[in-house]
Amino acid sequence: MTPPIKPPKSLLRKVGRAIADYTMIREGDRILLGVSGGKDSLSLLQVLAHLRGYAPVKFELGVITVDPEIDGFDPSPLKVYYERLGTPWFYRDQPIMDEARERMDGDSFCAYCARMKRGIMYTTCRNEGYNVLALAQHLDDLAESLMMSLFHNGKLLTMKAHYLNNDGDIRIIRPLVYCRESQTADFAVKAELPVIPDSCPACFTKPTQRAYMKGLLARESRTNPHLFANLLHAMRPLMDEAPPVASDQGSPEPRQDEDKSNENGLV
Repeated sequence: MTPPIKPPKSLLRKVGRAIADYTMIREGDRILLGVSGGKDSLSLLQVLAHLRGYAPVKFELGVITVDPEIDGFDPSPLKVYYERLGTPWFYRDQPIMDEARERMDGDSFCAYCARMKRGIMYTTCRNEGYNVLALAQHLDDLAESLMMSLFHNGKLLTMKAHYLNNDGDIRIIRPLVYCRESQTADFAVKAELPVIPDSCPACFTKPTQRAYMKGLLARESRTNPHLFANLLHAMRPLMDEAPPVASDQGSPEPRQDEDKSNENGLV
């Protein structure tokens, strides 16, 4: 078994603060992390694997990779990587693009793929006894989602940091919500993480709304170094929808607040 690579303190501090602020991880949780093979999910895997050995709260960690069987995307090398880490892993493959051609109606491929992947991860959580699904969206992703919602839907919406799915049986957490994309990119390079190139090549075949917003925010941040800190401050009320902790009287009622912000292609 290969020990996890210790992430930098700057990354650990932000993840630790997000976990504490939103009570993401609780004693005895069994967390399944969705790993696409990109820099963000592989960085989060290293962070959670490190915390598993040092955090005062005891939790279990497993990983799942969903292979949509798209030409040019080969996540199979991750199997060896998971085994070296000694982390339980689940590899699910499904011809999502082929299915999208037959079933998709008035939707983007990214949105269809995101829903299909989420369903596969939920099913795996239930079948394998995991009560928490961890996803690797970071602050840049949340800011882009906010801008897309404002520009195209006229609504103040972004991804939640911690919420309960519609069926009320799985909590979804995003421990990287305080972290910048540049932090995961830098860590992935320095730690030589086995990043899988073009984790969704279909998304790069044409410009997307998200790519436009990413460029817009990048341009603005060059003249406003406090841009993302300000955006985080503005988004906090939108992110803070953590499900209640179960009481002695039984489990809390399911929250009907399934995250709709992934409709633009983020799982």
